Amino acid sequence: MLAYSDQAKSSVQLLEEYVASNPTAEGKKLVFSGVGNRDVYNICAPFMDQGEPVIAGRVEDRNKESSEVMFFVERQGVWVPRNGAPVFALQDPFFTFIGDELVFGGVEVYFDNEDPDYVTSWRTVFYRGFSVGGLQPFAKGPLTMKDIRLIELENGRIGVFTRPMMVEGARALIGYVEITSLDELTEETISGARLLRGQFLREEWGGANEAHLLRGGLIGVLGHIAWMEEHNIRHYYPMVFAFDPAEHRSTPIKLVASRSMFPDGPAKRTDLVDVIFSGGLIRHSDGTASLYTGVSDAEAHMIVIPDPFLEYET
Repeated sequence: MLAYSDQAKSSVQLLEEYVASNPTAEGKKLVFSGVGNRDVYNICAPFMDQGEPVIAGRVEDRNKESSEVMFFVERQGVWVPRNGAPVFALQDPFFTFIGDELVFGGVEVYFDNEDPDYVTSWRTVFYRGFSVGGLQPFAKGPLTMKDIRLIELENGRIGVFTRPMMVEGARALIGYVEITSLDELTEETISGARLLRGQFLREEWGGANEAHLLRGGLIGVLGHIAWMEEHNIRHYYPMVFAFDPAEHRSTPIKLVASRSMFPDGPAKRTDLVDVIFSGGLIRHSDGTASLYTGVSDAEAHMIVIPDPFLEYET
Protein backbone atom coordinates (compact mmCIF):
# COMPACT_ATOMS: atom_id res chain seq x y z
CA MET A 1 0.00 0.00 0.00
CA LEU A 2 1.35 3.40 -0.93
CA ALA A 3 2.30 5.87 1.78
CA TYR A 4 1.14 9.38 0.99
CA SER A 5 2.56 12.48 2.60
CA ASP A 6 1.48 16.07 3.21
CA GLN A 7 4.65 16.95 5.12
CA ALA A 8 7.42 18.55 3.09
CA LYS A 9 11.10 17.86 3.69
CA SER A 10 13.84 20.31 2.84
CA SER A 11 16.11 19.75 -0.13
CA VAL A 12 19.05 19.46 2.25
CA GLN A 13 17.32 16.73 4.26
CA LEU A 14 16.34 14.85 1.10
CA LEU A 15 19.93 15.03 -0.13
CA GLU A 16 21.27 13.73 3.19
CA GLU A 17 18.85 10.81 3.06
CA TYR A 18 19.78 10.05 -0.53
CA VAL A 19 23.54 10.17 0.12
CA ALA A 20 23.02 7.87 3.11
CA SER A 21 21.55 5.25 0.75
CA ASN A 22 25.03 4.97 -0.84
CA PRO A 23 24.12 5.34 -4.53
CA THR A 24 26.80 3.88 -6.78
CA ALA A 25 25.69 4.96 -10.25
CA GLU A 26 28.03 7.13 -12.30
CA GLY A 27 26.92 9.47 -15.05
CA LYS A 28 28.57 10.10 -18.38
CA LYS A 29 28.67 13.17 -20.60
CA LEU A 30 26.93 13.04 -23.95
CA VAL A 31 28.96 14.44 -26.84
CA PHE A 32 27.35 16.90 -29.24
CA SER A 33 28.81 18.48 -32.36
CA GLY A 34 27.68 20.71 -35.20
CA VAL A 35 26.70 23.66 -33.01
CA GLY A 36 29.96 25.62 -33.04
CA ASN A 37 31.15 26.71 -29.62
CA ARG A 38 27.69 26.63 -28.09
CA ASP A 39 26.68 24.37 -25.21
CA VAL A 40 23.96 21.72 -25.41
CA TYR A 41 22.14 21.04 -22.15
CA ASN A 42 18.72 20.44 -20.58
CA ILE A 43 18.00 17.68 -23.07
CA CYS A 44 14.95 15.48 -23.14
CA ALA A 45 15.24 11.70 -23.24
CA PRO A 46 15.60 10.14 -26.72
CA PHE A 47 12.34 9.36 -28.50
CA MET A 48 11.52 7.63 -31.77
CA ASP A 49 10.69 9.78 -34.78
CA GLN A 50 10.25 8.16 -38.17
CA GLY A 51 12.10 5.07 -36.98
CA GLU A 52 15.09 6.93 -35.53
CA PRO A 53 16.00 7.92 -31.95
CA VAL A 54 16.05 11.71 -31.59
CA ILE A 55 17.10 14.00 -28.73
CA ALA A 56 15.96 17.60 -28.38
CA GLY A 57 18.41 19.87 -26.57
CA ARG A 58 18.83 23.48 -25.50
CA VAL A 59 21.65 25.10 -27.48
CA GLU A 60 23.15 28.27 -26.06
CA ASP A 61 26.27 30.42 -25.91
CA ARG A 62 27.96 30.18 -22.51
CA ASN A 63 27.67 33.93 -21.88
CA LYS A 64 24.18 34.44 -23.36
CA GLU A 65 20.60 33.77 -22.23
CA SER A 66 18.96 33.45 -25.65
CA SER A 67 18.86 29.88 -26.89
CA GLU A 68 17.54 27.52 -29.54
CA VAL A 69 16.11 24.03 -29.30
CA MET A 70 17.55 21.67 -31.89
CA PHE A 71 16.96 18.00 -32.68
CA PHE A 72 19.94 15.62 -32.70
CA VAL A 73 20.60 12.08 -33.92
CA GLU A 74 23.50 9.84 -32.91
CA ARG A 75 26.25 9.11 -35.37
CA GLN A 76 29.16 6.95 -34.17
CA GLY A 77 28.70 7.97 -30.53
CA VAL A 78 28.27 11.68 -31.26
CA TRP A 79 24.95 13.53 -31.35
CA VAL A 80 24.73 15.76 -34.42
CA PRO A 81 21.96 18.09 -35.68
CA ARG A 82 19.34 16.20 -37.66
CA ASN A 83 19.25 17.26 -41.28
CA GLY A 84 16.11 19.19 -42.15
CA ALA A 85 14.75 19.24 -38.60
CA PRO A 86 13.10 22.46 -37.40
CA VAL A 87 14.86 24.78 -34.94
CA PHE A 88 12.82 26.56 -32.29
CA ALA A 89 13.64 29.74 -30.34
CA LEU A 90 12.91 27.99 -27.03
CA GLN A 91 14.52 26.64 -23.87
CA ASP A 92 14.21 23.31 -22.02
CA PRO A 93 12.45 21.02 -24.52
CA PHE A 94 10.09 18.18 -23.59
CA PHE A 95 7.81 15.76 -25.39
CA THR A 96 5.08 13.20 -24.93
CA PHE A 97 2.77 11.17 -27.14
CA ILE A 98 -0.99 11.63 -26.99
CA GLY A 99 -2.52 8.87 -29.08
CA ASP A 100 -0.34 8.64 -32.17
CA GLU A 101 0.52 12.32 -32.04
CA LEU A 102 3.79 13.84 -30.88
CA VAL A 103 3.34 16.74 -28.47
CA PHE A 104 6.47 18.86 -28.14
CA GLY A 105 7.10 21.97 -26.11
CA GLY A 106 9.57 24.32 -24.51
CA VAL A 107 9.90 27.64 -22.76
CA GLU A 108 9.49 30.79 -24.82
CA VAL A 109 11.48 33.65 -23.29
CA TYR A 110 10.90 37.37 -23.71
CA PHE A 111 13.76 39.87 -23.51
CA ASP A 112 13.98 43.58 -22.80
CA ASN A 113 14.01 45.67 -25.97
CA GLU A 114 17.10 47.59 -24.86
CA ASP A 115 19.00 44.73 -23.18
CA PRO A 116 18.89 41.51 -25.24
CA ASP A 117 20.19 39.45 -22.29
CA TYR A 118 17.65 40.70 -19.72
CA VAL A 119 14.69 38.33 -19.42
CA THR A 120 11.36 40.07 -18.78
CA SER A 121 9.03 37.05 -18.85
CA TRP A 122 8.51 33.52 -20.18
CA ARG A 123 5.86 30.91 -20.85
CA THR A 124 5.51 27.28 -21.95
CA VAL A 125 4.42 26.75 -25.54
CA PHE A 126 3.18 23.57 -27.23
CA TYR A 127 3.39 22.05 -30.70
CA ARG A 128 1.74 18.94 -32.12
CA GLY A 129 2.17 16.74 -35.18
CA PHE A 130 2.84 13.20 -36.34
CA SER A 131 6.57 13.79 -36.70
CA VAL A 132 9.20 16.34 -35.74
CA GLY A 133 9.03 17.80 -39.23
CA GLY A 134 5.26 18.30 -38.99
CA LEU A 135 5.07 20.12 -35.65
CA GLN A 136 2.63 23.02 -35.49
CA PRO A 137 1.88 25.39 -32.57
CA PHE A 138 -1.43 24.80 -30.82
CA ALA A 139 -1.34 25.97 -27.19
CA LYS A 140 0.50 28.13 -24.67
CA GLY A 141 0.60 28.37 -20.91
CA PRO A 142 0.20 31.41 -18.68
CA LEU A 143 3.01 33.94 -18.42
CA THR A 144 5.82 33.00 -15.98
CA MET A 145 4.82 29.32 -15.87
CA LYS A 146 7.37 26.67 -16.78
CA ASP A 147 7.15 22.88 -16.27
CA ILE A 148 3.73 22.18 -17.77
CA ARG A 149 3.66 18.50 -18.68
CA LEU A 150 1.05 16.21 -20.24
CA ILE A 151 0.30 12.49 -20.03
CA GLU A 152 -2.32 10.30 -21.66
CA LEU A 153 -4.24 8.30 -19.06
CA GLU A 154 -5.71 4.79 -19.33
CA ASN A 155 -9.24 6.18 -19.77
CA GLY A 156 -8.18 8.38 -22.69
CA ARG A 157 -8.20 11.60 -20.70
CA ILE A 158 -5.09 13.79 -20.53
CA GLY A 159 -3.42 14.67 -17.25
CA VAL A 160 -1.79 18.09 -17.05
CA PHE A 161 0.83 19.00 -14.45
CA THR A 162 1.37 22.73 -13.91
CA ARG A 163 3.71 24.95 -11.90
CA PRO A 164 2.34 28.32 -10.82
CA MET A 165 4.80 30.69 -9.15
CA MET A 166 4.35 32.77 -6.00
CA VAL A 167 1.14 31.06 -4.89
CA GLU A 168 -0.09 30.76 -1.30
CA GLY A 169 3.15 32.26 -0.05
CA ALA A 170 5.30 29.63 -1.77
CA ARG A 171 7.85 30.23 -4.53
CA ALA A 172 6.17 27.61 -6.72
CA LEU A 173 3.86 24.61 -6.40
CA ILE A 174 2.82 21.77 -8.70
CA GLY A 175 -0.78 21.62 -9.87
CA TYR A 176 -2.83 18.97 -11.67
CA VAL A 177 -5.89 19.08 -13.91
CA GLU A 178 -7.42 16.70 -16.47
CA ILE A 179 -8.76 17.48 -19.94
CA THR A 180 -10.56 15.34 -22.51
CA SER A 181 -8.59 16.50 -25.57
CA LEU A 182 -5.65 18.67 -26.56
CA ASP A 183 -8.14 21.29 -27.72
CA GLU A 184 -8.91 21.96 -24.04
CA LEU A 185 -5.30 22.87 -23.22
CA THR A 186 -5.87 26.58 -22.59
CA GLU A 187 -4.33 29.19 -20.31
CA GLU A 188 -7.54 29.26 -18.28
CA THR A 189 -7.59 25.49 -17.76
CA ILE A 190 -3.92 25.41 -16.83
CA SER A 191 -4.33 28.31 -14.37
CA GLY A 192 -7.26 26.53 -12.73
CA ALA A 193 -5.34 23.34 -11.87
CA ARG A 194 -5.76 22.04 -8.32
CA LEU A 195 -2.57 22.42 -6.30
CA LEU A 196 -0.54 19.62 -4.71
CA ARG A 197 0.31 20.81 -1.22
CA GLY A 198 2.89 19.61 1.25
CA GLN A 199 5.60 18.91 -1.32
CA PHE A 200 7.95 21.86 -0.86
CA LEU A 201 8.97 24.21 1.90
CA ARG A 202 7.70 27.72 1.30
CA GLU A 203 11.18 29.02 0.43
CA GLU A 204 11.91 26.11 -1.96
CA TRP A 205 10.30 25.05 -5.22
CA GLY A 206 10.05 22.30 -7.78
CA GLY A 207 8.30 21.15 -10.89
CA ALA A 208 7.35 18.18 -13.05
CA ASN A 209 9.65 17.42 -15.96
CA GLU A 210 8.11 14.21 -17.28
CA ALA A 211 5.17 11.95 -16.41
CA HIS A 212 4.97 8.15 -16.72
CA LEU A 213 1.80 6.05 -16.57
CA LEU A 214 2.28 3.32 -13.97
CA ARG A 215 0.34 0.15 -13.26
CA GLY A 216 -2.84 0.67 -11.30
CA GLY A 217 -3.57 4.11 -12.70
CA LEU A 218 -0.85 5.94 -10.80
CA ILE A 219 1.35 8.54 -12.47
CA GLY A 220 5.09 8.49 -11.87
CA VAL A 221 6.45 12.03 -11.97
CA LEU A 222 10.08 12.83 -12.74
CA GLY A 223 10.84 16.34 -11.63
CA HIS A 224 13.21 18.61 -9.78
CA ILE A 225 13.34 20.21 -6.36
CA ALA A 226 15.40 23.33 -5.79
CA TRP A 227 16.55 25.84 -3.23
CA MET A 228 18.70 28.95 -3.21
CA GLU A 229 21.34 29.96 -0.72
CA GLU A 230 23.03 33.31 -0.17
CA HIS A 231 24.22 35.20 -3.25
CA ASN A 232 21.55 33.44 -5.34
CA ILE A 233 23.49 30.18 -5.51
CA ARG A 234 21.08 27.56 -6.87
CA HIS A 235 20.78 23.88 -6.03
CA TYR A 236 18.64 21.62 -8.25
CA TYR A 237 18.15 17.89 -7.62
CA PRO A 238 16.36 15.29 -9.77
CA MET A 239 13.43 13.81 -7.86
CA VAL A 240 10.42 11.54 -8.31
CA PHE A 241 7.07 10.88 -6.70
CA ALA A 242 3.92 8.94 -7.51
CA PHE A 243 0.62 10.74 -7.94
CA ASP A 244 -2.83 9.22 -7.57
CA PRO A 245 -5.14 11.28 -9.80
CA ALA A 246 -8.27 9.70 -8.34
CA GLU A 247 -7.35 10.73 -4.80
CA HIS A 248 -5.29 13.79 -5.76
CA ARG A 249 -2.52 12.67 -3.42
CA SER A 250 1.20 12.17 -3.87
CA THR A 251 3.89 10.07 -2.25
CA PRO A 252 6.87 11.71 -0.53
CA ILE A 253 9.48 13.19 -2.83
CA LYS A 254 12.71 11.23 -3.16
CA LEU A 255 15.93 12.18 -4.94
CA VAL A 256 17.38 9.96 -7.66
CA ALA A 257 20.74 11.63 -8.40
CA SER A 258 23.12 14.34 -7.24
CA ARG A 259 25.84 16.44 -8.84
CA SER A 260 28.64 14.34 -7.34
CA MET A 261 27.52 11.34 -9.43
CA PHE A 262 28.42 13.10 -12.69
CA PRO A 263 31.86 13.94 -14.08
CA ASP A 264 33.36 17.33 -13.27
CA GLY A 265 32.80 19.92 -15.94
CA PRO A 266 32.14 23.59 -16.67
CA ALA A 267 29.19 25.62 -15.40
CA LYS A 268 27.41 28.46 -17.15
CA ARG A 269 27.92 30.60 -14.04
CA THR A 270 29.33 30.03 -10.56
CA ASP A 271 25.82 30.03 -9.06
CA LEU A 272 24.78 27.10 -11.30
CA VAL A 273 27.44 24.51 -10.43
CA ASP A 274 25.07 22.35 -8.33
CA VAL A 275 22.26 22.21 -10.88
CA ILE A 276 20.99 18.89 -12.25
CA PHE A 277 17.90 19.42 -14.40
CA SER A 278 15.82 16.30 -15.05
CA GLY A 279 15.22 15.98 -18.77
CA GLY A 280 13.66 12.56 -19.15
CA LEU A 281 13.81 8.95 -18.08
CA ILE A 282 13.65 5.68 -20.03
CA ARG A 283 12.61 2.61 -18.02
CA HIS A 284 14.21 -0.75 -18.82
CA SER A 285 12.97 -4.31 -18.31
CA ASP A 286 15.96 -5.19 -16.09
CA GLY A 287 14.88 -2.87 -13.27
CA THR A 288 17.08 0.03 -14.27
CA ALA A 289 16.32 3.35 -15.93
CA SER A 290 18.35 5.82 -17.96
CA LEU A 291 18.06 9.37 -16.64
CA TYR A 292 18.91 12.19 -19.06
CA THR A 293 19.86 15.50 -17.48
CA GLY A 294 21.25 18.93 -17.95
CA VAL A 295 24.31 19.53 -15.76
CA SER A 296 25.38 22.96 -14.46
CA ASP A 297 23.53 24.67 -17.35
CA ALA A 298 26.45 23.77 -19.61
CA GLU A 299 26.43 20.04 -20.43
CA ALA A 300 24.12 17.08 -21.07
CA HIS A 301 24.65 13.78 -19.27
CA MET A 302 23.05 10.37 -18.87
CA ILE A 303 23.12 8.06 -15.87
CA VAL A 304 21.73 4.55 -15.36
CA ILE A 305 19.96 4.26 -11.99
CA PRO A 306 17.61 1.78 -10.33
CA ASP A 307 14.13 2.30 -11.80
CA PRO A 308 12.66 4.76 -9.28
CA PHE A 309 9.05 3.92 -10.17
CA LEU A 310 9.16 0.17 -9.54
CA GLU A 311 8.28 0.51 -5.87
CA TYR A 312 4.99 2.19 -6.78
CA GLU A 313 3.95 -0.78 -8.93
CA THR A 314 4.40 -3.57 -6.37
